[in-house]
Amino acid sequence: MTDARLRRGRGSLAVSFFVQGVSFALLVTRIPAIQDRYGISDGLLPAFLAAVPILAGVASVMTEKVVARVGPAVVLRWAQPFVLLSLLAVGVGSELWQAAVALGLFGLAVGALDASMNMLGVSLQRAYGRSIMLGFHASYSLGGIAGASLAWVGAHWHLSLFVSYLPVVAVLLPLAFVGSRWYVAGGEPTGDPVVAEESKGSGVAFKLLMPLCLVMTFAYIGDSTVSNWSAKYLQDVLGSSEELATVPYNAYMVTTLLGRAVGDFGVRRLGATVVVRAGAVLAALGFAVVAVSPGAWVGIAGFTVLGLGLSVIVPQTFAAAGRLFPGASDAAVARLNVFNYVGFLIGSPLVGALGDTWSYRGAMLVPMVLVLVTVVYATSFGPRAARYGGGHERPRTVDVG
Repeated sequence: MTDARLRRGRGSLAVSFFVQGVSFALLVTRIPAIQDRYGISDGLLPAFLAAVPILAGVASVMTEKVVARVGPAVVLRWAQPFVLLSLLAVGVGSELWQAAVALGLFGLAVGALDASMNMLGVSLQRAYGRSIMLGFHASYSLGGIAGASLAWVGAHWHLSLFVSYLPVVAVLLPLAFVGSRWYVAGGEPTGDPVVAEESKGSGVAFKLLMPLCLVMTFAYIGDSTVSNWSAKYLQDVLGSSEELATVPYNAYMVTTLLGRAVGDFGVRRLGATVVVRAGAVLAALGFAVVAVSPGAWVGIAGFTVLGLGLSVIVPQTFAAAGRLFPGASDAAVARLNVFNYVGFLIGSPLVGALGDTWSYRGAMLVPMVLVLVTVVYATSFGPRAARYGGGHERPRTVDVG
C-alpha cells in the first residue's frame, strides 16, 4: 500500500470524525428546541433520549456482521450521509411519531457510523505502525466544538431547527460523500501471538475484551456526567450565574481536544499504558476538585482537568481492542463500541439519582472512583515495551506523515 494512499485515507477518515462531531453536537445541544417543536413532555423526553443510544448499540452489533461481508469503508460511506439526512429529518416534522422515527433512524445510523469509523482507525494505525487514533478523536472533538457553536448561533437568532440544520447538512453531505472515495483499510493483522492463539476459533474472547468494556463504560459515565450535569452543578451547587454555568462544558471540550491533539505523541514516547493511567488519575483528580470546590471558578478548573484526563482513554481503548484481537479487530471494535452507549445510558441517571437522594457533591465521587478503576486495567492497553500501546504497532516501519 503506497504512502500517498495511506495519507489520503487518514485525511478522509479525519474528515469523517469531524463531520460526526458536528452532527452529534447539533442534535444534543438543541434538545430543548426539539422538545418544544414536537411537544415532548418532560416525562416522555428521557424515553426519547434513551432510544438513541439503545438503537445505536443494536446497530453497532449488526455492523459487525455487515462489515464481515462488505468491509467497514462501505458501511461508513453510506452511514454518514444517513446520519446527516436523519438529523435534517429531526428538524422537518411536527408530529410526535415523526420525532420518534427521525431519532430512531439517527440512532441506528450513528451506531453503524461509530463502529465503522473506529474499525478503519484501528486498521490505519496498524498500517502506520504508530499511534494515530487520538488524532482521529481530536477531529471529532473539534467537530463537536464547531457543532455546539453553530447550535448557539441557531438558538441566539431563534432559528427553526430546519433552518439551522439545512445549511450545515448542505455543506457536510457532499464533503463526506466525496471524501469517502479515499477511505482505506490498513495493513495485515499482526500482534501478540499468545493473544492471537488464545482468541483463535472463537474470534473475540469476551473474557479478554471485558476489561476494555469496563474501561469504555466508566469513561462514558464520566463524559455523560460532564455533558449532562456540569451546568446544573455549577448553578445549583456552586451558586454561579446562568451564563457562567455554560463555561464548564466548553472548557471540558477544549481540553479534550488539546489532550487528543497531543496524545499520540505521548503514546509513541511513553506507551499507551502510561498515558491511560495518567489520564485516569487526572480525570479522578478533576472529579475530586469538582466535589470539594468552594466556588464556581474552582469547579470550572476541575471540569477543565477532567477533559484533559478523559480525552486519551476512549481512543486508546479502541486501539487496545485491535491489538488484543489482531485477526478479528473489526468484531472487537463493534462489540466494544456498544459499551460507549452503555456508559452514556448509565451515567446521567446514576448521577441524577444520587444527587437527588444524597448530594450532588457526593454523586461526583462515584464517577471519580469508576474512572480510577482504569488504573487497575491499564495493563490491557499493551506492554510497556510496545511503546506505542499496541502489539500491532511497529516503531515507524511505515512513516507516512
